[in-house]
Formats: sequence, structure tokens, C-alpha cells
Amino acid sequence: MLIRIYPENPNEKAIEQVVEVLRKGGIIIYPTDTVYGMGCDITNHRAIEAICKLRHIKPEKANFSFVCYDLSHISDYIKPIDNETFRVLKKALPGPFTFIFKANANVPKLLSSNKKTVGIRVPDNNIARAIVKILGNPILSTSIHDDDEIMEYSTDPELIHEKYEDLVDLVIDGGYGDTTPSTVVDCTEGDFEIIREGKGELELYL
Repeated sequence: MLIRIYPENPNEKAIEQVVEVLRKGGIIIYPTDTVYGMGCDITNHRAIEAICKLRHIKPEKANFSFVCYDLSHISDYIKPIDNETFRVLKKALPGPFTFIFKANANVPKLLSSNKKTVGIRVPDNNIARAIVKILGNPILSTSIHDDDEIMEYSTDPELIHEKYEDLVDLVIDGGYGDTTPSTVVDCTEGDFEIIREGKGELELYL
């Protein structure tokens, strides 16, 4: 299924339709402020396993991120952070960053059996944030861009739908996606270590 949602003013009924798919254990492809992402409800283990199968990776080795609505969601899944880190997050988010933190006990055991960290995203995209807000908890997310694929597959929602329509439950057409992923920042040791340069410039917020 392909549905069109306008990022400037997301249609509430369309967002509720997406959330219903997630609550039933479905997998969606949706826009962010960077590349398109594939996601599911983080509380649904079967859906997480299905995404892992699609990506040919084991859940405990996956580098998924949690797409949150705002900073209040973040504290539900990470260990306490200092005031300086919180200040940077408050300035940088919503934005094109993935911040990696030490995970707390709320992170699904399926994802944290071997790893003790979690990547957190608050994308500057009204569609993604509206979905999470109505769902009531974060979406587990992974980029659908692969290095060996034609660039259009990660930017054009109609081409994305053609490729994934038999593999996922719903694709959102939220306009063309970006070709640059998020900047990944490791915060597990208390400092800000950029481990992948992407769309965001962290220096602007330090």
C-alpha cells in the first residue's frame, strides 16, 4: 500500500491509518529529515524479527535506531545523562542526528542481549514525529538505502514502493527523500564522538 502524506500538514486520518498498521505488527517505510527509513513498533518482537529478516541481520547485532517524538521519549530508553549532554540534545533535536547512548532496561531484550547501547533519533520531519506521537512509543528504524543500489531507490517514494510493496505493509509518499543519512554521534563515554559524518553538523550545537 502506498499513501501520500504531506509533511507540511500531515493528515490525521492518514497518520492514524499508519499507526494502526504498526499496532498490528506491520512494517512501514516512511520519510525522515534524511533518507527514507523502514520501521516498526519497538514493542512488537515479531515485527522486529521481520525487519531483521528483510535486512539479513540478527536482532542482537543490528544497529537500529529508535525514532522518538521528543526528548521526553529519549529518557525512557537510555541511562541518565549529564546536563551538558542534555543541553546539546535540546539544541540539536529535532534534527538529522543519531545519538548513541547506553541503553536502560526498557530497551527490548531482543535488541540488547549483547549490545548495551541504543541509537536515538528525533527527525525534523512532521510525518515521522506525528506517527510516533499517536503511536505512543518510538518506532524501531533502519535506513533502506544500500550502497550497491541506484540512488533513486532511497529518494523516490514511488520507486521505493515498487521495490518493497510485497515486503512491507505500507509505504508513505512524503515527497523525495534526501541522499545523505544522519550524522551518528557516540555519547556512551560522556563525550561527543562523531562516528559517521552525515547531514547534521554537530559543531553548530557544541
